[in-house]
Amino acid sequence: MTPAEIYAVLEATWPAAHVTRQGAWTIREGQGGGQRVSAATANGPGDIAQAEAAMMALGQMPLFMIREGDEALDAALDARGYALHDPVVVYAAPVAALADPPPSPMTAFALWPPLNIAVQLWADAGMDAGRMAVMDRGASPKTSLLGRINDRAAGVAFVACHGTFAMLHALEVVPNLRRQGTARNILRVAAVWAQDQGAKMLCLAVTKANANACALYASLGMVVVGTYHYRKKP
Repeated sequence: MTPAEIYAVLEATWPAAHVTRQGAWTIREGQGGGQRVSAATANGPGDIAQAEAAMMALGQMPLFMIREGDEALDAALDARGYALHDPVVVYAAPVAALADPPPSPMTAFALWPPLNIAVQLWADAGMDAGRMAVMDRGASPKTSLLGRINDRAAGVAFVACHGTFAMLHALEVVPNLRRQGTARNILRVAAVWAQDQGAKMLCLAVTKANANACALYASLGMVVVGTYHYRKKP
């Protein structure tokens, strides 16, 4: 995946409520949907104060997403006192590799709209209405994924397609049911579903600090294809 493809898939599968272009900036209104849908990005050299004012006008604290090629902006924000926040890595793998062998149908399955138990698992993990709204307005095809352990709902995720890419979001596993294969089963079902939609690659974004998740994705043969981070005003 190229950096441009990564950012396009992120944008399409987890979209902001509103997006505007102001000068050199893309300004996103997140409405509680998380950092990525609330962060400004640069389309070239621009006046940082203009972006700050645009975000403040939306009731959002200034937040910038720093992508590959944004080194000058990163340095300028650092000089203005912006803190580096949440470095992220993007993993990807061919769906054909992840889907083989497929998990048992009883361990995970895809369904849209999500079952009430899936919505409850997200809520228990701290996902509020703003993030649920992102899924509702997200790209199609899309689906929720529900993982099960011993006839219990154990995990949940969301996946959507953009072109030949599928992106997994909002993967959550019930804390006392972790390390029993639920996340692995959900990823494999996501790959099977994505393959059925015509996607060739499955990707996801995770913070570098989440070492356990990064180890899981690497063990499945997923490789790092990109990075980004945020600059946040203290």
